[in-house]
Amino acid sequence: MTVLCLIEQAGDGGVADVSLRALTFARNLAASAPEPSGIAAVVFGDAAAAVPALSEYGVTDAYAVELTGYVPQAWARALAGLAAGLSATAVVAAGTDHGSEVMAHLGAFTGLPMAANCVSAGRNNEGTFELVRHRWAGSLLEDAVLDASPALLTVAVDAVPAVPAGEPAATVVHAFRPELGDGDLLVRATESAERSAGVSLATARVVVGGGRGVGGPDGFGVLEELAGLLGGVVGVSRVVTSEGWRPHKQQVGQTGTRISPELYLACGISGAIQHMAGCLSAKHIVAVNTDPDAPIISRADYAVIGDLNQVLPALIEAIRARSS
Repeated sequence: MTVLCLIEQAGDGGVADVSLRALTFARNLAASAPEPSGIAAVVFGDAAAAVPALSEYGVTDAYAVELTGYVPQAWARALAGLAAGLSATAVVAAGTDHGSEVMAHLGAFTGLPMAANCVSAGRNNEGTFELVRHRWAGSLLEDAVLDASPALLTVAVDAVPAVPAGEPAATVVHAFRPELGDGDLLVRATESAERSAGVSLATARVVVGGGRGVGGPDGFGVLEELAGLLGGVVGVSRVVTSEGWRPHKQQVGQTGTRISPELYLACGISGAIQHMAGCLSAKHIVAVNTDPDAPIISRADYAVIGDLNQVLPALIEAIRARSS
């Protein structure tokens, strides 16, 4: 019996941080079974750069599937074939946009239920799965029992720390060719060169956020500059995307991307509950706002009460001076 984990790759071909967390979850699930099993991974594309991390996290077998670009239905079809061939007890993926979409397709193909945003999972003596998962945008935890074989699970991206296995595994890479129909290849997404070359909002270690207080599209230049100096990315609140100032892919929040950076610098953001649902897993929140009563101030580790158009240029100047 095997727990199969979908791997998302970083820009350099290695394993994305969200998938390292999913591998940790999968390893714990495999160890919880009455008869402990191993974990296997599936990588869409060249798996060579991912092998060191897969080995470090205890993956014994990796299956490389040659598909160009992101093809959600074909990815799900490949997972279905692998799960059946390996007699997998569970299929696990990070709860990212890709992971959630592929697992939803897999559930549709197999007729099996999918449990989303899991924090922990274990298999009991009756063969069912005892789960704890996030509900209501992470504001509460739900205890649940899943009776399905295999179990289809996505992992809350910010809830499980990435922990390497005690002993690295000797990872063997196998080429896998799924049986695909023409319909499986109809929908294919390709990321732009700019997006692929940059840092993902979901996995960035530093996020500089901007809200209505930025003033308009032209006000984001200083945020972009600061994010570049800190090796981070720009995120925005929902109102910014609603106004058309920035694209939805940069939105942080319940209806956007959930982030878990080391630092979230929130500029001109009031901190509505939907926004906070997306950033509460940040290790440190620093707020810059003219309103000392803004909700985000009470959630921030540090707050600067002032005009971001004065605070951020001063911060940029200080960073540049220190770097030189």
